[in-house]
Amino acid sequence: MKINYYPDTDSLYIEFSEKESSESIEISEGVVLDYDETGALVGMDIDNARKKINLKELILNKLPLDIQKLSA
Repeated sequence: MKINYYPDTDSLYIEFSEKESSESIEISEGVVLDYDETGALVGMDIDNARKKINLKELILNKLPLDIQKLSA
């Protein structure tokens, strides 16, 4: 999973898979889910992210992961 924030557009994109998106559905104003050709969720785009979520804090609880890269 990759989380990318783009300050010039104040958008946050969470990439769940590296598969290409073939369909996008806006589930609420400025929140779009991207799906691949099989219907699997591959990403989420959040416009005006600073107004919708707290970008200053990220808490990961009990995730079975190895941190490969962390950058600010």
